[in-house]
Amino acid sequence: MALELARDNPEYEDVASKFFEHFIAITDAMNTLGGTGLWNEEDGFYYDQIKLPDASIPLRIRSIVGVIPLFAVEVLDKEVIESLDGFKTRLNWFLDNRSELAASISYLDRCAPREGAHTRRLLAIPSRERLERVLRYVLDENEFLAPHGVRSLSRVHLARPFVFRWDSKEAQVDYEPGNSSTDLFGGNSNWRGPVWSPLNYLLIEALERYHYFYGDTLRLEFPTGSGNLLNLGEIAHELAARISRLFVPDDQGRRPCFGADARYARDPHWRDLILFHEYFHGDDGRGLGASHQTGWTALVVRTLEQAIAARQVRSPQS
Repeated sequence: MALELARDNPEYEDVASKFFEHFIAITDAMNTLGGTGLWNEEDGFYYDQIKLPDASIPLRIRSIVGVIPLFAVEVLDKEVIESLDGFKTRLNWFLDNRSELAASISYLDRCAPREGAHTRRLLAIPSRERLERVLRYVLDENEFLAPHGVRSLSRVHLARPFVFRWDSKEAQVDYEPGNSSTDLFGGNSNWRGPVWSPLNYLLIEALERYHYFYGDTLRLEFPTGSGNLLNLGEIAHELAARISRLFVPDDQGRRPCFGADARYARDPHWRDLILFHEYFHGDDGRGLGASHQTGWTALVVRTLEQAIAARQVRSPQS
């Protein structure tokens, strides 16, 4: 945003430089603080940690927490950098003089053959290898990938709950696809499995940015284990289609977001009254929580547009 504003007002170049340096410092902490940061090399995932006086203990819970680092990605075009002398000068100074920090981020040059000598630079928290490893979990239908989007907690914890023991106390995190089974955080609010549309939207946007940089050089199985290889742009479209299907009626007029409620399928006074629920059941897509969450769930309108556009590209007659 600061770079966009700097096109008309050079004062924003300082703001862009500040946020660039903040990004590098945060990324360095996430990737290297204490040796490995929040990254777990054995599992190939980012985990929360509990800091104790004599140790840091990773909480090996595969939740959306470990996916959110992928959201912080931006692609800088050479023409933008070259047009902002002040930002370019400070950026190069920082990379040359603070190499110990700059080395921790994915700040890469790449010439895109389809655009001649045009050069792009990627700003991202995970390296390409770490990005691929995290996405293998995200795109696995036994883990995060649900019929109607990406879950907030891996379904693997249905059979293997995470248990944390400290002194004589024990805490457990298990997969709950619907409303919370505890009163914590107000009772019905639950991050342990349901599909949340704002996080799905941010993931879709991030994948589009990664695709803008990597293009067809980076392809992954969708779903994981299927042998069906797609680039990240195609995967973003597939995720948009999945979350869009929450609101699309089937042949019987049933929309997954309304579950088994026949009024929204058969009654002409109800069937076109679409509600934007707070979150959605991680297995069947039923709408849960507040039913008028138009602040963030309405983002699905954008994914519907993307899904329709993708379908029109593949089939101009449709």
